[in-house]
Amino acid sequence: MGSRVSEKPHAVLVPYPSQGHITPMLKLAKLLHYHGFHITFVNTEFNHHRLFQSQGSLALAGLPDFRFAAIPDGMPPSDLNATQDLQALCSSIQKNFLLRPFLELLERLNKPSSDVPRVTQIVGDGMMSFCIDAGNKLRIPVVAFWTASACGLMGYLHFHVLVQRGIAPLKDESYLSNGYLDKPMDWIPGMKNIRLKDLPYFVRTTDPDDVFFNFLGSSARRVAEAKAIIINTFDELERPVLDALSVLLPPPIYTIGPLNLLSHRFPENPYLKSTGANLWKEEAGCVEWLDGHDPRSVVFVNFGSITVMKNEQLVEFAWGLANSGYNFLWVVRGDLVKGKSRFFRRSL
Repeated sequence: MGSRVSEKPHAVLVPYPSQGHITPMLKLAKLLHYHGFHITFVNTEFNHHRLFQSQGSLALAGLPDFRFAAIPDGMPPSDLNATQDLQALCSSIQKNFLLRPFLELLERLNKPSSDVPRVTQIVGDGMMSFCIDAGNKLRIPVVAFWTASACGLMGYLHFHVLVQRGIAPLKDESYLSNGYLDKPMDWIPGMKNIRLKDLPYFVRTTDPDDVFFNFLGSSARRVAEAKAIIINTFDELERPVLDALSVLLPPPIYTIGPLNLLSHRFPENPYLKSTGANLWKEEAGCVEWLDGHDPRSVVFVNFGSITVMKNEQLVEFAWGLANSGYNFLWVVRGDLVKGKSRFFRRSL
């Protein structure tokens, strides 16, 4: 048996456990695999089971050098057909409940008896800061992957400054509509003409203990501890803020986006084509329906993977679409409405 020292590099990738983070991380994993890396893709146990349920066993089959692993998220069991409580999930991450199982996974991968190369790199989502702790403990370099925009990262990096300046949290809910959100934030580097309302939505909280506000701010600041930062953007789109981030943050910053386009430049391994990232079962029938309509004649509506609303709000949207006079394709998750939706029971 050959020496592990001479084997290929081994990257362990850890996305934040929501759809908009898993998808780009999986694209990055496939690109690294194409360029010769052994891949271990780490989901939470909850999402691992959801992927199995929505995509089937082939989605997680992988290859000998592209494998999936799962770690517990420190959360109580919940419905696999519903989105997890993200506040509780962020709290679990912030309290480092995922650190120990992640360390145990890395130690198993690095055992002399393991059938994989030694881990040479961790690529952790910028919101999974326990990856930095694990890398420091085991002396494995960590790259922070920021899946959203550079502007978003700069905004989160200044959440604590907003608190220091008394700008956030908002004093009360009247500040949402009294013009306060138009306050200029031109002191934030690389963000000319930016206003308070242009910063990430979570800045609109009135609660100083808001879980999302504090979690995202602290997570963004911790990317400064990584060996490098990669962002799913491109230079021409966000040059001023990228230049400002390069001054503000010690690690080198690399733009690798948009990953959707980049991934098309390299042939996909045929054995990985069935490896998907969709946490919900896909319904291909809508494509045939779309093909029967003229271009630009259909309104597409999708509230994403984590939004929830009241039944009354859903009804308002439905009437708005119905009264628009346009054909529409509306993607509705089973857990979009808090509780049971009377509207869909009647309509269907």
